[in-house]
Amino acid sequence: MREYVFTAGVGAVVYAFLEIFWRGYTHWSMMVAGAVSAVLLYWIREHLGRAPLFVRCFLGTLGITFVEFCIGCIVNLWWKLEVWDYSAMPLNLMGQICPTFSVMWFLLCVPAFWLCGQIRERLREK
Repeated sequence: MREYVFTAGVGAVVYAFLEIFWRGYTHWSMMVAGAVSAVLLYWIREHLGRAPLFVRCFLGTLGITFVEFCIGCIVNLWWKLEVWDYSAMPLNLMGQICPTFSVMWFLLCVPAFWLCGQIRERLREK
């Protein structure tokens, strides 16, 4: 269980740094998205670790995109915080998600699964 908690913390920090690197700033809601997404990726690695990497990355991409959509609907549409708006991107859904960033998540799943493995090896109780 503690590896899930640690993974959430790592995910929150890494996601925030990715945002800062990409856009120059971040928002606390992105740390929530990172924590939830990292736990999801850890779960996929734990329970579907024998599945082909392509399948795991595809499932991870679906999960991260879903997390971003849900958080976007809350912080951007419901709370009107205007953290991001993908309305100008092709094939966006309500301005909250778009295929361009889903492709990026697919590629980032590869190092993320590796990191999940490192966390597991170092923290798992034997």
